[in-house]
Amino acid sequence: MIEVDVRGLSCPIPVVKTKKAMEQHPGEPLLVLTDNETSKENVSRLAQSQGYLVKVEKVSGLYRLLLKPHEE
Repeated sequence: MIEVDVRGLSCPIPVVKTKKAMEQHPGEPLLVLTDNETSKENVSRLAQSQGYLVKVEKVSGLYRLLLKPHEE
């Protein structure tokens, strides 16, 4: 699984980094780590628009977004 750590970064950087990871690793699940509510929402929207299923876990102020490509 590809990990994208965008903790401490503000938008649009988390979205840009997540999109780049999607393009470099098509069809692979991604784990995005963020500590920012806005980044969580924006990355989730990007993933859904690209056909990924999104599962969000919040642990001690850290959001773990599991982005799984939608299987045809």
